[in-house]
Amino acid sequence: MKRKGESGVKVFYFPWPRVVVGALIVSLALSLAVAESVTRLIPALATNERLVPIYSVETPVKKVAISFDAAWGADKTGELLDTLEKYNVKTTFFLVDFWMEKYPEMTKKIATSGHEIGNHSATHPHMSQLSEEEIRQELIRTNERIKELTGQEPLLFRPPFGEYNNLLIQTVEKLGMLTIQWDVDSLDWQDLSSTAIVERVLDQVKPGSIVLFHNNALHTPEALPTIIEKLQADGYQIVPVSELIYKDHFYIESHSGRQRPKSGPRPV
Repeated sequence: MKRKGESGVKVFYFPWPRVVVGALIVSLALSLAVAESVTRLIPALATNERLVPIYSVETPVKKVAISFDAAWGADKTGELLDTLEKYNVKTTFFLVDFWMEKYPEMTKKIATSGHEIGNHSATHPHMSQLSEEEIRQELIRTNERIKELTGQEPLLFRPPFGEYNNLLIQTVEKLGMLTIQWDVDSLDWQDLSSTAIVERVLDQVKPGSIVLFHNNALHTPEALPTIIEKLQADGYQIVPVSELIYKDHFYIESHSGRQRPKSGPRPV
C-alpha cells in the first residue's frame, strides 16, 4: 500500500568512499601534469633542430663581403689595409682578444680605416666543447676589448676553426649577435700561391658570398688587388659583412647556411 505523497519511485544514494574521491583527484592532477610536460616539450624539441650560422646571403644585387680572421701575427696587416684603402673597399676583421692585446695599435688602425670589427673569441678555443657560461665569457671578454680599443660594439661572431653547435649559436644570439661563417674559403692559410688564391676565390664567388681570408697569410697581400679588381670589373660591390646580411625577418637554410628574407624585397 502506498502512503499519501509517495510516487512509487525509490531513489537510492550511495555515498562515495573517500578513497575513490582521492583517487580521482590524483588522476586529474597527473593528467594536468602530463599535459603541461608535453606543452613544455614541444618547443624544446623544436630547438633540437640543427642550427647553422650564416654562410652566405640571398640578395638580388651583386654584393659580396670580404672578411679577415686575425689570431696570430700582424706583419701583413698593414699591407692589406693599404690595398683596401687604395680600392676604397671596406671589410670585416674578426679579431681574437689575445691578438688585440698584443697589437692594440693595429686594432685601432683597422677600425679608424673604416673597417668593421667582429668577435673571433678570446682564446681561440674549440667553442663547441665549452659550456654556455664558458662561451659567454669568451664572447663578453672579446667584446669588451673591441669596445675599449675601437668604440665599436660587435654584432658578428665567427667561431674559431669554423666549429659550432646549437649551444654556441643560441648563446651568441642571447648576446644580441649573429654567427658568421663563409661560403668561399681562400685557403690562404695553407700558403697557396697568389695565383691559386685568386682562382679559388673567383671560381666560387657569387652574389651574397662571404669570402674568408687571414690577416697574416703569406700570399694574400699579393692576391688581394687582383681579386678586388676582377670583382669590381664584374660589377660587384664589396661591403662589410654587416652590410650584406639581413638583421631581422630572415631564416637560414639548414642544408646550405644561406640566409634568406622571410618576406618582402631586400632594401638596397
